[in-house]
Amino acid sequence: MWRWASCSRVLPLLLAVAAASPAAARLFLSQDQALERAFGTDARVERQVVFLTPDQVTRAREAAGPGVEVASALVTRYAARAADGTPLGTAYFDTHRVRTLQETLMIVLGPDGTVTRLEVLAFGEPEEYLGREKWLAQYRGRPLDRDLALGRGIHGITGATLTARAVTQAVRRTLAIHAAVGSGAP
Repeated sequence: MWRWASCSRVLPLLLAVAAASPAAARLFLSQDQALERAFGTDARVERQVVFLTPDQVTRAREAAGPGVEVASALVTRYAARAADGTPLGTAYFDTHRVRTLQETLMIVLGPDGTVTRLEVLAFGEPEEYLGREKWLAQYRGRPLDRDLALGRGIHGITGATLTARAVTQAVRRTLAIHAAVGSGAP
């Protein structure tokens, strides 16, 4: 049973993606569907809005690395707990431009701070540039380190370098923000 009031709203960013190019944008999952897939129907998911301090923004930018933008001090995340209170993980939604159109990802981090799940919720570019499940699976278990980079621990996508770069940057940004904020409640 979902116990969260705010999450039943449609994610405004997903609507922005769809509005950007109605003919091209493809919505794969709603925010509610993605959170349910990630944590199950019995999880208690709490929406948390965090305002990063200037020091946290600086730490996140440094940790994310060169070329990875951490533009906002406002972060919304979804912390999930099992019915017995055991932490299940934290989900972040990241909307970014791939080439000219938007993509929205749900990046789920486990209690240990590594990636446990990566889902494409919306993709505005032509579908042949979409990162498929098998390719996305290489991010699972990844911490924020030097190997979380294209050409190192992350393989690219032939013909879709911009997608591979955008996804890798989103994962780095999310891990860096999570580390700067901490995994607990704000």
